[in-house]
Amino acid sequence: MLRRWVLAILMAACGVLVAAAQLADGLPVVGGVELLVFLALALLLSPWAFPRSVGAADAQRASAVDGRPIVYWRPGCHYCLRLRFSLGRLARRAHWVDIWRDPAAAAAVRAVAGGNETVPTVVLGGQAVVNPDRAWFRQQLRSS
Repeated sequence: MLRRWVLAILMAACGVLVAAAQLADGLPVVGGVELLVFLALALLLSPWAFPRSVGAADAQRASAVDGRPIVYWRPGCHYCLRLRFSLGRLARRAHWVDIWRDPAAAAAVRAVAGGNETVPTVVLGGQAVVNPDRAWFRQQLRSS
């Protein structure tokens, strides 16, 4: 569970250290701004930047009922982050599954990605697309 937060914790810790160094040098405003930048990066790299993650089995059951796509992702993945923020509010129309939180999800991704845990992987209508085009996926979510 801690592995999901490592990058966010490191960013926050670096921000505190940099801010403390700037404060010691007599530059509190610069330190405060740098701290805010590092905290923003920590937020972006944390699981909080994504919709609530569900388990792979729950996502598969729900997708079978409602037809919404499943997005397999992991914290710290900049491709996942780019996909997430390009979707905006449309991201809520998909089931998000954190592969670091669910071993079955990691296995599902390996099964469709040639043994690799390449994310984001989208499963839509039974078809898996590894690292989908953001514009294409946005269009799929709008039409569903």
